[in-house]
Amino acid sequence: MRHWTDEQRALRTTAEAVGADLGAGHVERDTHGEFAWDGWRHLRGIGLFGTPFDSAWGGAGLDLPTLMYVFEGLGYGCPDAGLVFSACTHIVSTGVPLQRFGSKELKARHLPRVCAGDVIGAHAITEPDGGSDVLAMRTTARRDGEEFVLDGSKAFVTNGPIADLVVVYARTGAPGHLDGITAFLVPTDTAGVAHGRPLTKMGLRTSPLSELFLSDVRIPRSHVLGTVGSGFLVLDEVMKWEILCGFAGILGEMQHRLERCVEHARGRSQFGRHIGANQAVSHRIVDMQIGLETSRKWLYDTADKFTAGQSVATDLAITKLVVSEANVASALAAVQIFGGHGYTAEYGLEGDLRNAVAGTIYSGTSEIQRERLAAFLGLTRAAARGVKDARGVKEQTT
Repeated sequence: MRHWTDEQRALRTTAEAVGADLGAGHVERDTHGEFAWDGWRHLRGIGLFGTPFDSAWGGAGLDLPTLMYVFEGLGYGCPDAGLVFSACTHIVSTGVPLQRFGSKELKARHLPRVCAGDVIGAHAITEPDGGSDVLAMRTTARRDGEEFVLDGSKAFVTNGPIADLVVVYARTGAPGHLDGITAFLVPTDTAGVAHGRPLTKMGLRTSPLSELFLSDVRIPRSHVLGTVGSGFLVLDEVMKWEILCGFAGILGEMQHRLERCVEHARGRSQFGRHIGANQAVSHRIVDMQIGLETSRKWLYDTADKFTAGQSVATDLAITKLVVSEANVASALAAVQIFGGHGYTAEYGLEGDLRNAVAGTIYSGTSEIQRERLAAFLGLTRAAARGVKDARGVKEQTT
């Protein structure tokens, strides 16, 4: 069992309590796809957005496992999963690459506002035709003196309609090469930047999503994160944080859902006994607990390895698969255990199921994670070459 300090436990308790305060009206917001601006201001007020960043920029300087523990508490207490998702996206998509790869001048200008939550961050990776195939990226950035000119379009940008800063990944080199991608910090008020209308979604409806369009967007060379051609490394770092932090919040949701099901199964009676006495119900709940504890172990063990500087490529793919699919199974089981009530929006469980499906798609689909694992085992030639090339890029740029 993991041992947390009193300070870490206090942070999680605070996040859990704040999350509970943010729940009012979430069913209505979900129905209409409305972002919780009051909730964002509340999270800003408790300093959530600066948790993992250096004190020089207004952050708290806490480590990754602590941030995950805080998000676990937030996910446990807050029924508005979309708000939690947007908050995590802000931190990992913009703050993490800015602190890790931004120049001192770029950090001084933007990171304090990211830490304070005074601006909202996003990243633009996926393209309409490319899906998870990053190497098929068509958005380009051509050098023009001390500027880069960006042209292209991006799809499925979380926080896109409300973002002030977007980390845009664009091709600066030959198509199909990992060292041909560069990451740029792009303020959305830059001329030529436009976002599409908010997209209606199956789940996570309170986290706004849109396309992003770039037409002759001029960005100073100083806004490159890392070096020209190292965008894949920036993205690789971001994905580690995105999966570990985002699914830590989901871990909290799974814990809360399990407790609700146990309470319901003990309290609801049919045919002269509580429904938890039925093997079909009790075994389903036991499977929920197994999925929860397995997910917890993979998340925090992987975070510990990552923090210690060890390779986590395989661990991360397994973690993403285990947690996302356990969450879907947990949410479906909860709907079935609550029966007719579980199918209504009032109880929130049907929303949990809709939200859970998204986790098997974003941050790399379940199919992509299995392809990566097959590549690590040497089973797929093309994928294996991609893994080898990625390692080569890392060796050349670190």
